[in-house]
Amino acid sequence: MRKYTKKTLEECLNEASKELGVDVKDLIYTIDEEKKGLFSKKVTISVQETEDVIEFAENYIKDVCHALGLDASLKTFYRDDIIKILIETNHNSVLIGKNGASLQSLNELTKLAVSTKFKKKFKILLDIGDYKDKKYFRVISIAKKTAKEVLKTHIDTMLDPMTPDERKKVHNALSTWKNIKTESIGDGKNRRIVVKYVPTNTTTSTAEISTTENDETTSESN
Repeated sequence: MRKYTKKTLEECLNEASKELGVDVKDLIYTIDEEKKGLFSKKVTISVQETEDVIEFAENYIKDVCHALGLDASLKTFYRDDIIKILIETNHNSVLIGKNGASLQSLNELTKLAVSTKFKKKFKILLDIGDYKDKKYFRVISIAKKTAKEVLKTHIDTMLDPMTPDERKKVHNALSTWKNIKTESIGDGKNRRIVVKYVPTNTTTSTAEISTTENDETTSESN
């Protein structure tokens, strides 16, 4: 965290932007002090960096694991505006839960805690023992197999419910398939993808991805 003091908020933000190499609109900051006198003005802000966000997220996850009686070690990577945190515990299955439900809940709670703390949304993806990567491989394999059947039968087929990040992976995987269109329907935990056949003479996009799924990391939500 860095502090900046200038006459105006704009001057503080501009200096922070220049020093940190971050656009003003992307700065994460709080106003610590603002004085407006007859002959003088002063504004002091605290600017958080990505490292501050990562540290907060890691500590939050460790606290949750500790509350569950788990010993956890974390590795964090920051690429393409996504904070990916790999978790290893002495009982991974407990934190993963049935069909990844516990891991997904922890992912959402971590994002909520971070956005509440820093007043900004961040793309955060948690994984345990490569569970998410393996799950992505499975759902994409099922989606591709389904798409092949749809091409043969011309019958739209609905896939099982998925998390936002899993749906995004499937949308992307099928986006280049000729005569195939994917569309998300339903709400919440029941939201799922329909794989549709599109005749060659029909003008349409190859994939329809909702705004929410675009924002996941993909949860990629996650």
